[in-house]
Amino acid sequence: MEWKGRRQSSNVEDRRGAGRGRIGGSPFGRGGGIRIPTGGMRRAGGGLSIGTIIFLVVIYFLFRAMGIDLLQVIEGGPVNMPGFEQSDGSQTPRGSAEEEEMKAFMATVLAETEDTWHGIFQANGEEYQEPRLVLFSGAVQSACGFTSAASGPFYCPGDRKVYLDMSFFDELARKFDAAGDFAQAYVLAHEVGHHVQNLIGVLPKFNQMRQRLSEAEANQMSIRVELQADCFAGIWGKFTEQKGLLESGDLEEALNAATQIGDDTLQKRMQGYVVPESFNHGTSEQRVTWFKRGFDSGRMSACDTFSSPV
Repeated sequence: MEWKGRRQSSNVEDRRGAGRGRIGGSPFGRGGGIRIPTGGMRRAGGGLSIGTIIFLVVIYFLFRAMGIDLLQVIEGGPVNMPGFEQSDGSQTPRGSAEEEEMKAFMATVLAETEDTWHGIFQANGEEYQEPRLVLFSGAVQSACGFTSAASGPFYCPGDRKVYLDMSFFDELARKFDAAGDFAQAYVLAHEVGHHVQNLIGVLPKFNQMRQRLSEAEANQMSIRVELQADCFAGIWGKFTEQKGLLESGDLEEALNAATQIGDDTLQKRMQGYVVPESFNHGTSEQRVTWFKRGFDSGRMSACDTFSSPV
C-alpha cells in the first residue's frame, strides 16, 4: 500500500508502556515535572552544608546520566525521559524504529478511513464522527472494561475507541500466515467498520437484542454484525483503490487475512476440528465474500447482512 507522505490522523492515543519508568510510585507531578524536595536540608543559618551540596551534585549528575536536565526542570522547561517523547505536556512512549513506522502507518490508515467515511456520510446528508485509535501494550482499560492483548484488536462502543496492541500483527504474520501491510490495514478498517455500525445504530440494537437471545441466536446475530464490519472494510478498500494507493498483491493480502481469521479456520488450527454452533465471526468463506462485496460495490447498501443470506 502506498501510504508514506500521506496525512496521518490526530485521533491516536499512544498508551504503550503505561506504567514504565516508575520507581516506588510516580515521581512525576501532574505537569510531567519532577518535584525537588525543599526544606529539611538547610542549616540553622540558612546555608547548605558541604554534605548537602555534595548530595545535590551527585543527584544532578545522576539525573543527567538518565537524560534529565534538572536545571531545565527548575526553570519550568519540559522533561523528556529516555524512550519517551513530549506531546501536549504528556509523555508518550516511543518504541523501536519499526514500531514507530507501524504507528505512522496505522495513523495514516486511520486518516484514510476518516476521509472515506466522511465522504459517504456527507453524501447521505449526515456527519461522520471520527473514532480514536488507542495503541497499547499488554493490557488496557477501556469503557468496556480491562482487556488483555490476548483478546486481539477491539472496538469499544462505550468510548468510541479502537484498541490495538501492535504486537498482534506479529502474531497475524507468524501464527496465522497473514503478513502484509494491507492485511494490517484490513484489521483496522474492520474495527472502524464497527464504529460505523455504532453510529448508524446497528451495535446499540444488537446489544439490546442480545439480552433476550439464546447463546446460539446471539452467535448467529454476532456473525452478521462481524460480516457487515468486513463489508464496510471492503468499502474502505474500494475507495483506497480508487485513490491509486493499492499495490500489486494488496487485495490478496486482505483476502488472505480474512481467510485466516475465519471461525472454521481458526478452530481447525487451534483444536483440529470445528464446532459450527460456536461460530461468532463467520467462516473464512463468509468473511472473504462480504469483504469482496464491499470492495466490489463501494456501497453501504450492499452490506445488509441482516436481510440477506450470509
